[in-house]
Amino acid sequence: MSAMNTKGQNVPKGQKTPLRKCTGCGEMKPKKDMIRVIKTDTGEIFADMTGRKNGRGAYICHSIECFDKARKTKGLERSLKMAISDDIYDSLKKELESNG
Repeated sequence: MSAMNTKGQNVPKGQKTPLRKCTGCGEMKPKKDMIRVIKTDTGEIFADMTGRKNGRGAYICHSIECFDKARKTKGLERSLKMAISDDIYDSLKKELESNG
């Protein structure tokens, strides 16, 4: 027997959908519905659309409002444990707009 996940797909019974917390709005949502922002070992920060690259990750919803809130409250900076420059925020916002 199987159950339905949030996207209406069949999921084997007992298998849970992984949830992640948005650094903007603070809501728990399915991992697949969010964008992963990573910090690599070299200190680079970028959006990982595949969700599989190595590095420390933080998650954000696919909305500009959540991104703006995360920027204002420094949610991404806390999650990634480093300061983020305005240039990086601007490039992340462009990526979010083009993929959202």
